[in-house]
Parts: sequence; C-alpha cells; structure tokens
Amino acid sequence: MKYTRMGHSGLEVSRLSLGCMGFGHADKGTHPWTIGLDEARPIVRAALDAGITVFDTANMYSHGTSEQIIGTLLNEFGVRNDVVLATKVYVPMGPGPKGRGLSRAAIFAQVDASLRRLGTDHIDLYQIHRYDPDVPIEETMEALNDLVRSGRVRYLGASSMFTWQFARAQYRAAMHGWTRFIAMQDQYNLLMREEEREMHPFCLAEGIGVMGWSPLARGRLALEWGAVSERMETDEYGKTLYTFDEESNREIVDAVGRIAGHHGASRAQVALAWTLHQPAVSTSIVGPTRPEHLTDALGALDLVLCDEERKQLEAPYTPRLPVGF
Repeated sequence: MKYTRMGHSGLEVSRLSLGCMGFGHADKGTHPWTIGLDEARPIVRAALDAGITVFDTANMYSHGTSEQIIGTLLNEFGVRNDVVLATKVYVPMGPGPKGRGLSRAAIFAQVDASLRRLGTDHIDLYQIHRYDPDVPIEETMEALNDLVRSGRVRYLGASSMFTWQFARAQYRAAMHGWTRFIAMQDQYNLLMREEEREMHPFCLAEGIGVMGWSPLARGRLALEWGAVSERMETDEYGKTLYTFDEESNREIVDAVGRIAGHHGASRAQVALAWTLHQPAVSTSIVGPTRPEHLTDALGALDLVLCDEERKQLEAPYTPRLPVGF
C-alpha cells in the first residue's frame, strides 16, 4: 500500500479507501446488491491485510446497517485505533427536525446515532453528505466545530456540492476560528471530470484532499462498452449519472480497454490508476462486494500510465452537466 496526507493536513491516508456502501441489509435501503456481515468480513480482512487504512461509510447507507457492519468488523479485528473511520450526515434518516439535514439539532442527534452503530467513541472523519440550503452555513459549521472540540469527531470533510458552496462554508469557518474541512469527497472518474474546472483547483490551492467516489463510474469503466452487471441493472441512482454523450463515453471506455490490453492489466486498474495520477486526489474510494474486486483494485497502485496514455484516456471527454449532488 502507498500512503499520503489528506491535503495539507496531518492525517495520513492510504491511496485506496474501502467504500462501505455495499455493506448492509438489503431490506433496509435502496441498494439491493448489498452484502451482510459474513460476506463483508473477508473483504474487510483483506483490505486490512493490504494496508488500507481508510474505511468510508454514511449513516444513510442501508439505513445505518452499513455503519453497524463496518463498526462490528473493525472492533472484531481489534484495529479500530489503527484506521481512519469516516462517515457522513445529511440524508434523511427519520421523521422530525432531527432526522435529516445539517441543523445543529440534526447533526448532534445523528452523530450520536452513528457513534452507537459504529461502536466507537469518536469518528475520525465526519463529512457533510451534501450542502443544506435550508440551514445557515454558520449554524452548520459551528455545530461541526463543537463536535471536534468535544472529541467526538477528529476531522471534518464534505461531499459533492458546488465549489462556491464549499468555499463559503470553508471561509465562514475561518472567519470565526472554527474547524475547517480537510477533505472533499466528490464524484471523479474518466466519465465525470467536471470537478477539474473549479473544485479541484480550489482544493489544491487551499490544501484540501480529494477523496474520489465512483472511480469506475459505477462499473462502466471496468467493462466493455454495452456490457452490464447485476449492480448496473439494479442501481436506480446510478442509472441517472452517465446518460450524456454516449459517443464520448464509448470512446473513453474503448481507450481504457486498449491501454489495459497493452499493460496486461484490467480495465478497472487502468481507470483507478488514472485517478491516482491526478494531483488533487489523496485517495480513491473502491467499493468491492467480492474479495476478487479488491484484489483487482490493488493492482492499480503499481500501474504507471505514461503521458501519451493519459492523453488517450482524456481526449474523448466532452463537457457535461455535473450530476450527483
């Protein structure tokens, strides 16, 4: 495994993170491809053995059962203090004013619920899952700062929003002397590069680390053009993400295949290696639901793409509407 800092912070992270959205009880959420505790156990064990130190989940993944599974396994393996445990808040978890959003009331209620499910007394990286336009950003940032000061949270991160929203939150925190974000978790892959326009330059300038989600574009970059997987067929949210410029997408997918063939590598390894070459990216999040998926992803760490290969992968890209937030 290779390691780096999350942006300019002191937090060391593995270049690959284990995304836990695929862990959970299928009847508790909208992800029918999820796996339970026993199926997740060998994947988490393999991730730890490979040196992965970042485990990313969210309170809403399978309505809290993803947090329960990863918390149980990290404690079962006795490694809780050796890893960076990350989760998120914002998406509705229940009725009433404390069940969703980024109000002070909701944040405090939801962090306590996450801590119980995770079986821990602190969260290493607590991320706002989206921007909440209905709550003053000062209220959100002060509440998050108070969580850090209380010891329940160590670092703060954000996920998937417009750059102006992220900058507004960051500068409001700086103005008041509150804890600022060290991480931005955004959708970043060869089929969705819109974050290169503003978000990634901002993160580089401000020393904020990027955690790229969906580096394989929901599996599209891991398969030949036109092929489908069980997850692609059942992922209703994923079906809304890559509906633009199919000709451009096909050319990109074909380029991934050509370069994979040249290296004797998998398509997934090429797509992942490309993200890891990007200067803003501290860690890319992979979400295996089978051990062989993880083994394949680890091969991307040693795959070096030359300038010409990166040009071939990037050239077919066309501007598109940002989606996913």
